[in-house]
Amino acid sequence: MQILIVEDDTTIATGLEYSLQGEGFSTVLCQNVASGRRAIETTDFDLCLLDITLPDGTGYELCRQIREKGNCPVIFLTALEEEVNVVMGLDMGADDYITKPFRLRELISRIHSVLRRYQKPQEDLKRYKIGQIRVNKQEAKVYKNDQEVALTALEYRLLLTFIQNEGQVLSRAQLLEGIWDVAGDFVNDNTLTVYIKRLRDKLEEEPQKPQIIKTIRGLGYKLGD
Repeated sequence: MQILIVEDDTTIATGLEYSLQGEGFSTVLCQNVASGRRAIETTDFDLCLLDITLPDGTGYELCRQIREKGNCPVIFLTALEEEVNVVMGLDMGADDYITKPFRLRELISRIHSVLRRYQKPQEDLKRYKIGQIRVNKQEAKVYKNDQEVALTALEYRLLLTFIQNEGQVLSRAQLLEGIWDVAGDFVNDNTLTVYIKRLRDKLEEEPQKPQIIKTIRGLGYKLGD
């Protein structure tokens, strides 16, 4: 897989290249908007990491170009942590947003999480049904026996993580990667246990004998058979 890095801080860019190549990714490094534009025009990337503040413009400009070209995942890297910048980036179609300074392992986990979401065509996820549970992704609503179920944002995101990996056993680490919140705060292992219990309480007919979100002893959890 090939990742575009647009970052003008040489130290950060070098660290990103080294870490991503160590994970088996190929990388293309650009340090301004102009070179980023040329790379986007000539190469199909699997994911783009975009700094927002660049010498000759902003990462927002590159995100627009990427969205015009196709559906490549985008993660913004920036020191701008005000809510308005977070919202602007996500509204433009970015998949995630991480503020500097950040831990490289944290970023790599989030890259893997975003890439997994693109492995299954998004069209397949707009409407989903398992047993008595129905999910309308376009409306971000969940129904049980045709009655709407009130889920918190993290509960809903956790459910989507299961749906996007239906039938696969997911470790606790993989589930944690799937439910980063917009502000970049990590949901810890104990909190994950609480959210799985809450989802079961709301979705299962018998939460103590779950048939939708199943525990695979010693390995993790999976959705469905």
